[in-house]
Amino acid sequence: MVGGSGRYDVIVVGARCAGSPTAMLLARKGYRVLVVDRSTFPSDTVSTHVVHAPGVAALDRWGVLDRVKASGCPAVSTYSFDFGPFTIRGVPRPMDGHSAAYAPRRTVLDTLLVDAAAAAGAEVREGFSVDEIVVEDGRVTGIRGRQRDGRSVTERAPVVVGADGSNSRVARAVGAATYHERPPLQAGAYTYFSGLELDGFETTLRPARGFAGISTNDGLALVVAGWPYAEHATNKRDIEASFFGAIALAPDFHERVCAATREARFAGMPVANFFRVPYGPGWVLVGDAGYSKDPITAQGITNAFRDAEQCAAALDAVFSGTISFEDAMARFHATRDDEALPMYELTCQLASLEPPPPEMQHMLAGIHGDQSAMDDFVSVTAGTRSPLELFGAPAG
Repeated sequence: MVGGSGRYDVIVVGARCAGSPTAMLLARKGYRVLVVDRSTFPSDTVSTHVVHAPGVAALDRWGVLDRVKASGCPAVSTYSFDFGPFTIRGVPRPMDGHSAAYAPRRTVLDTLLVDAAAAAGAEVREGFSVDEIVVEDGRVTGIRGRQRDGRSVTERAPVVVGADGSNSRVARAVGAATYHERPPLQAGAYTYFSGLELDGFETTLRPARGFAGISTNDGLALVVAGWPYAEHATNKRDIEASFFGAIALAPDFHERVCAATREARFAGMPVANFFRVPYGPGWVLVGDAGYSKDPITAQGITNAFRDAEQCAAALDAVFSGTISFEDAMARFHATRDDEALPMYELTCQLASLEPPPPEMQHMLAGIHGDQSAMDDFVSVTAGTRSPLELFGAPAG
């Protein structure tokens, strides 16, 4: 066993949308941060791609937004929801001056975030496999793993942040409790098309089917289709037929997609829905490691950015001695849940792919045609308005 290179203030496990921003923000505060990831960058991962306005505002605050724009990823100004009898189309209310979304390829976005963490002074180790979360006297004190050259190392820090996704090794190692659990509600697949013109972020909902399209890098459009999880075992036998069978329920959209050129294989996986207690002695969870939800509302990246900012601020307060770790993380936990739970309930309702309850159908029909009300509606998915503001109580 080879010894580590020294003690860090924080070790971050996972260097994608939750981990690299957390590392970057802490490094900018002057803390010694190590961030590790088994991947090397650029590399892809299953993703909805969408960064809603609050996440765009975060990228702007961090000085990364201009690099996203320079990658050729287009801004997406309008959102639309085709419910069949009518379509609600609007522009999200702004947050911190931003209302447009972006949907960068993860090969682009994650690399930019890793580079930003390194530029801030964080030590980034790519191709690093974590074998064990080190726990001593009931407290997490570091990690043990293998570097890209195969050497085994142990690194230590008073705080280890798990930013390693819904199947988080950190969460498993510490036995992080789950709550608000729902099983996978839908499954589906996505791919990329060239030559597909889209009117903003287009979403279509039909009984037992949902699909959407949004523009991304390199002149491509991402198109995703989903069906109830109960059909997954059957539908995955012929993903292409299941995909095109779903979008055929909207003839105009289907015609446009069929006239375009598919440029990639299908990707996707079912997603479980849960919250985890996001902290304990020596550890914190951010992003999907702490809160996982169906991708139908495309909240994952934006939520990861929110967690990164709030976690970094909390740890800064702890390290500066203004608050105890327990109190700071309890506030982080409560704030996360207060902000996330209404959207979580709405997401789970939409992911069931069942017709909206009668009262919601009536409300949606009333919204249609009223541009201000339609803007408010799309702002909920964009994250610039809470579902509580529109619906009065968590849906579901």
